[in-house]
Amino acid sequence: MHFRQVRSVLFVVSILACAAAAAPALAAEPVDPQAIAEASGAKPTVADDGVVRIGWSRQDVEVTVDGMVLPPAAGLGSWAAFTATDAGAMVMGDTVVFQDEVDAAMDAAFAHGLEVTGLHNHFFYDSPKVYFMHIGGMGEPEPLAAGVKAVWEAIRAVRAARPQPASGFGGDTPVPGELDPDALAEIVGHPAPVEGGVAKITIGREGRMHGQPIAASMGLTTWAAFSGSDALAAIDGDFIMTADEVQPVLRALRKAGLHVVALHNHMTGEQPAFYFTHFWGKGPAAELARGFRSALDAQAAAADVAASRAAH
Repeated sequence: MHFRQVRSVLFVVSILACAAAAAPALAAEPVDPQAIAEASGAKPTVADDGVVRIGWSRQDVEVTVDGMVLPPAAGLGSWAAFTATDAGAMVMGDTVVFQDEVDAAMDAAFAHGLEVTGLHNHFFYDSPKVYFMHIGGMGEPEPLAAGVKAVWEAIRAVRAARPQPASGFGGDTPVPGELDPDALAEIVGHPAPVEGGVAKITIGREGRMHGQPIAASMGLTTWAAFSGSDALAAIDGDFIMTADEVQPVLRALRKAGLHVVALHNHMTGEQPAFYFTHFWGKGPAAELARGFRSALDAQAAAADVAASRAAH
């Protein structure tokens, strides 16, 4: 092929490449509200931007805030919104949960491929205590809507079994006794010094905030505190996580039978962005330590995957 022919071919290829780059991307297939209705069992509405929303007003339990009966329309509504993506759809939502509903709602979300992205309060002096569990997910619209339905049905099942929210997790209450910190340390792989009858494991990590290096002494820690006795202990604690680590840690905690009681941030402007989940559990101290260790292992595996992905 002569140079002039080569140059002509390259010119044509260049023109075609530019045309392809300039061509508008194919629009994502709109979310079908009827499909959402059938999969979720809820009546959808469609916003001007094509987002399909479903909702559930929590009128099954009367809530007072600061002594006033709170109308459900004033902030006791669960919702989920679906928007079209190239891969199908994305769902985001917020679900009203009472304390004894969180485990069931979270387990249902995980069982149906949804993520839990937040768990926190919206009120002070509310009775019974109200919390809000945020969920999200990507995929085909119908399975996502079925997942939301499963979360809401799990909550309804708790209330059907017990109309009023429980005042505790149940089971025996730990009392002060002897803890073997060496046994706990061996299971978890970190020292468990005892102070005031509490064996506490603390694991630090590093980050930056406003250009300043920060670490464990500034609050960048995962920790677990054991109180009670070896035979019957309570564990409470906090995991510090990057975004990639959140779902594996939550899933591991729940698989171990530990209760996730909060998921939120502690700061803004840090690098990387960190999230924190607080947990609680009761049982033999060694069993609780193994549950904590399983979440640490899940976190480490997620961090390895994220690091490998970043390297490539």
